Amino acid sequence: MRKDNQSSVSEFLLLGLPIPPGQQGMFFALFLGMYLTTVLGNLLIILLIRLDSRLHTPMYFFLSHLAFSDISLSSVTVPKTLMDMHTWQQSIPYEGCISQLYFFLLFGCLDNLLLAIMAYDRYVAICHPLHYITIMREGLCALLVAGSWIISCGNALLHTVLMVRLGMRPGNLSSMSEFLLLGLPIPPGQQGLFFALFLGMYLTTVLSNLLIILLIRLDTRLHTPMYFFLSHLAFSDISLSSVTVPNMLMNMHTQQQSIAYEGCISQLYFFLLFGCLDNLLLAIMAYDRYVAICHPLHYITIMRERLCALWVAGSWIISCGNALLHTVLMVRLSFCDNNVITHFFCDLTVLLKVSCSDISLNELVLFAEGGVFSVLPFATILGSYIRIGTIILKAPSTKRLLKAFSTCGSHLLVVSLFYGTLVGVYLLSSSWDSKDIIASVMYTVVTPMLNPFIYSLRNRDIKQALECLSVGLKNLIYQ
Repeated sequence: MRKDNQSSVSEFLLLGLPIPPGQQGMFFALFLGMYLTTVLGNLLIILLIRLDSRLHTPMYFFLSHLAFSDISLSSVTVPKTLMDMHTWQQSIPYEGCISQLYFFLLFGCLDNLLLAIMAYDRYVAICHPLHYITIMREGLCALLVAGSWIISCGNALLHTVLMVRLGMRPGNLSSMSEFLLLGLPIPPGQQGLFFALFLGMYLTTVLSNLLIILLIRLDTRLHTPMYFFLSHLAFSDISLSSVTVPNMLMNMHTQQQSIAYEGCISQLYFFLLFGCLDNLLLAIMAYDRYVAICHPLHYITIMRERLCALWVAGSWIISCGNALLHTVLMVRLSFCDNNVITHFFCDLTVLLKVSCSDISLNELVLFAEGGVFSVLPFATILGSYIRIGTIILKAPSTKRLLKAFSTCGSHLLVVSLFYGTLVGVYLLSSSWDSKDIIASVMYTVVTPMLNPFIYSLRNRDIKQALECLSVGLKNLIYQ
């Protein structure tokens, strides 16, 4: 948005609660006590469920997520209310107001969905007790919770994007209603060949990662921290590819290259979300392997179930916040008459290049936060494997060395492709060209497809689980 057209609203005034004069301190103590009770009570519920194996049932699994959602929902509004009561400072910045709106909608919707899921769980337990275990199986419970998170994020994003656009005065609102995606630099006459190629790669990505998730859920031998993280990485890889590839394939097939403004912003949000989630999960998995090899006797106590769940939940929250920050900053920009995007999806750097607004703040956040979420996870991965290498070299054996370096080499190859292309596109590239588009294909299409093969399908435990699954399917068919 040009400076002369920019809305002058930079903050809002919150009038707060209708508290009678002189009773401010009493209400402050009351709400502080209620908030602390909410946080401590729900944290106690989560702790008990994690520590007591008798509570590892679907009902308490949903209850732990509801407790976390309740803590988050209260934390979105109450601390700010208490601070305003105490300081008499009732203003809130525009960005803070939008962020508060997003997270309130997110956790409010999540509460609604979790309550509905818990009601269905009680219905099955009472009306179909003999089939309860088969109906409310672990995979379905995890899928219901993951779906609730995704729906809540999407619902909150939709309302937030629409609200941010209202922040511009009607007369100053950008007339941009859609963008044109030029797509991949494909030679004339080879459109069908590349369509078949990318369709095959996308189907391979989805099916192989779904197979990994299925095997991990069904085989109890794979219920370990490493495979817990791997199942989340597989889901993230499916989602990351699904954000961009289907739309690219549809554009190839129909030659219709336009994408609506709202669709472009939504694609940007979910791409940033799952891209950041991939980064964090790869770093966590590297640390898990470091503990397993360098501290094998303490592995169970270090990588306990509660800590693993906390890391994954933290990765989701950080990724949602990171994606929201960039999306809100992007929605405030105007694009004038330039709606041509030289890419196959709505990428952050390309949208910044076609904007006619001041993008200095966006670039500052991109370099600062992008550097943290790219360099820090990669440094964690690299440091973990260097440490693993030094431990193995202290007591070398030919078989051990070959196995260790084979695993680390494959892992580091994919990590290098993923982080190398990310850094090259977002931090080092000064002009957008076909090389950057090809680099983007590496981390949006190729890497998610290779991950199942490198991390899992070459793994002995996964092979055994796959053999058991195939034997079970054969017996089921012949019966």
